[in-house]
Amino acid sequence: MNNINLRRVILLLETSRAFGRGILTGVAKYSKLHGPWTFYREPRSLKSSIPHLVNWKANGIIMRNTVINRQFIDLKIPVIFVLHEKRIFPNIPIIITNGKGIAKLAAEHLISKGLKNFAYCGLDLHPWSDERKKYFQQFINEAGFEVSIYQQSHSNKYKSWENEQLRMAEWLKSLTKPVGIMACNDDRGQHVLEACKNAGLYVPEDVSVIGVDNDSLVCDLCDPPLSSVALNTEYAGYYAAELLDQLMKGAPSKGQEILVEATHIVKRQSTDILAVEDKNVAEAIRYIRNNAKNKFFVNDVVNQTSLCRRSLESRFKKIIHRSIQEEIRRVRTELIADLLVDTDLPISEITNMFNFIDIEHISRYFKKVKGVGLREFRNSYRKF
Repeated sequence: MNNINLRRVILLLETSRAFGRGILTGVAKYSKLHGPWTFYREPRSLKSSIPHLVNWKANGIIMRNTVINRQFIDLKIPVIFVLHEKRIFPNIPIIITNGKGIAKLAAEHLISKGLKNFAYCGLDLHPWSDERKKYFQQFINEAGFEVSIYQQSHSNKYKSWENEQLRMAEWLKSLTKPVGIMACNDDRGQHVLEACKNAGLYVPEDVSVIGVDNDSLVCDLCDPPLSSVALNTEYAGYYAAELLDQLMKGAPSKGQEILVEATHIVKRQSTDILAVEDKNVAEAIRYIRNNAKNKFFVNDVVNQTSLCRRSLESRFKKIIHRSIQEEIRRVRTELIADLLVDTDLPISEITNMFNFIDIEHISRYFKKVKGVGLREFRNSYRKF
């Protein structure tokens, strides 16, 4: 191989979690298509590696935020930061999560279960967790409900796993049930589920829990398995690599942002509940979910109940905070989104599956909820 054009890229990313692995997967796929690149992955001691990296003559860096950022910037090569908080250096490009979009999907998912009580369990002193908390509260408040917040203790007494679990269990027992909890990430979601066991609470009957990142290893390790907000980290990694490639070829570094977006909810047992006391509304919701791929109308839903359309619409607005038609569209759109992201099914096949007239029709239907058409959504959010 001719090494003249071989790009040397330093990757200083967390690899024990799905977020970092997703970024790396996207970078690797870009390299295979547009390389060749060679990589230097993170050693145990970042600081001790700097002299070696200077001699290695790297062309670019994609790295997480560290206490020695400045020393890497001083290498005078293109850098992209993977951040979970506000920008540190104004002209350095960043990969950052869209906390508002994440919180919106989590809130909508829990509200759709008919829950009236909500809580948030995050990590103090982490701006990304605070951002998700802020927007989760906003969306829940807009629906007419309040959010209870888990307050971490900073006492040395609660720094051990066992003691914090006891504290969290007491908090969980104090919440009005049934309750839907958003955890700031999947690790925190696992903490909540373990604390539910210690508190003698049933999941999802007493407590429904949703995490963030869709780290399949963590989610499946949970008992019951944890529902989670999936993120398009591979997409972000791919386009971060594309941007780095441009920077290494001389393009200006102007503080560009690559957003990691929430794509859809991966539904598992931790939120598999329908907490609707009104039997007519509950039956209507079940009908919508069970027939999401079929062509049906509002009157078909009404016919499953003992109510007239006006009465059922009124109860839907009060309990679900959506009209019957809005709920039909939401459920069908989420199922379409799942197929776009998680499968390679042609759009024409998805169109037939959901009994739409043609691709243009289903795309308009989908865009009304998601803001983008089918192809744009798939290209932006699916795994490569």
